[in-house]
Amino acid sequence: QVQLVESGGGLVQAGESLRLSCAASGRTFSSYAMGWFRQAPGKEREFVAGISGSGSRIIYADSVKGRFTISRDNAKNMVYLQMSSLKPEDTAKYYCAATLGPLPTMPNDFDSWGQGTQVTVSS
Repeated sequence: QVQLVESGGGLVQAGESLRLSCAASGRTFSSYAMGWFRQAPGKEREFVAGISGSGSRIIYADSVKGRFTISRDNAKNMVYLQMSSLKPEDTAKYYCAATLGPLPTMPNDFDSWGQGTQVTVSS
C-alpha cells in the first residue's frame, strides 16, 4: 500500500478557488490510479475525480465537471485537485485515494486512503 497525506483545505467564499494536494510515499507511484473523494456530514463518501497512473485517463463527477481539475506529477509523487468556482455544496472533507491498476470510481475499489482535508465554502 501507499501512504497518502492531503493538504490545502480551508475556508473560502463561494466563487473562490482552492488547490488540494496529496503526497504519496513509495517508488511505484506511477502504477497507482488516484482518486479524490469527498464526504459531507451525514452523507456517503462520493467520487469527485480520478486519474490513471499515466495520467492519460481522467474522470470527473458530473457535479464538478468544468470546475475541478485533477492532475498528477509522477516525478514528485503528487496528485492535485484544482477547485474553481466553489459552491457551498462543495463543503466536505476531501480524501485522496490510491489503487494499483485501472482507474475505478467506487470507494471500495481503492486500497489506500489519506486522512482527509476539510474544505468549507461559505455563501
